[in-house]
Amino acid sequence: MAVAIQKFSFNPFQENTYLVHDGKNCVIIDPGCYEKQEEDALIQFIEENQLTPTALLLTHAHVDHVLGCNFVLNKWDIDFYIHEKDIATLDSVTNYAHVYGFKGYTPPKTPNQLLKGGEKLQFGEINFEVLFTPGHCVGHVVYFDKKNNFVINGDVLFAGSFGRTDLPGGDMNVLKESIFNTMFKLPEETVVYCGHGGETTIGEEKRSNYILQF
Repeated sequence: MAVAIQKFSFNPFQENTYLVHDGKNCVIIDPGCYEKQEEDALIQFIEENQLTPTALLLTHAHVDHVLGCNFVLNKWDIDFYIHEKDIATLDSVTNYAHVYGFKGYTPPKTPNQLLKGGEKLQFGEINFEVLFTPGHCVGHVVYFDKKNNFVINGDVLFAGSFGRTDLPGGDMNVLKESIFNTMFKLPEETVVYCGHGGETTIGEEKRSNYILQF
């Protein structure tokens, strides 16, 4: 079976949680599930498709992308990947989650797989190259599948837009460098799976993204 992608839209921020699988193994990326029905939706898909979770991957650790980390790790006890520079971002969520209404947030255990960028990860038939793309926050990464022409991009690019830089650790100049020097170097046909909203392609964003006006 070819690698497949299942997208869930979770929490009031309508954050996109991705489950990438090869028909047997799966990885969970940016679990934003907070309510029980959201957790149940993730479990149901995994169990109905008889998948075995093998890893939890974060593009970055803002609150809307990590609400379900503790749930996922308790449910499946899998490896937990994050860029080493975003550990502080993850740790800080405990201090502000309640401000956004997430009073039941429970921090996850410390990630056991720290990324630097440039790694090649393999989970069954799932293969990712880790690309370091700071700017939206200090430790942002994306997960690029060259064979299948897609990238799980978190909050770097959106369809016609890009990640905000007014949060702690954000930097517009750094984000522009990540977009122009890393994301826009990917093949134009690469499908971009965004942290919010619909998919796009690298080619479309190179032609029309608002970042080009800066």
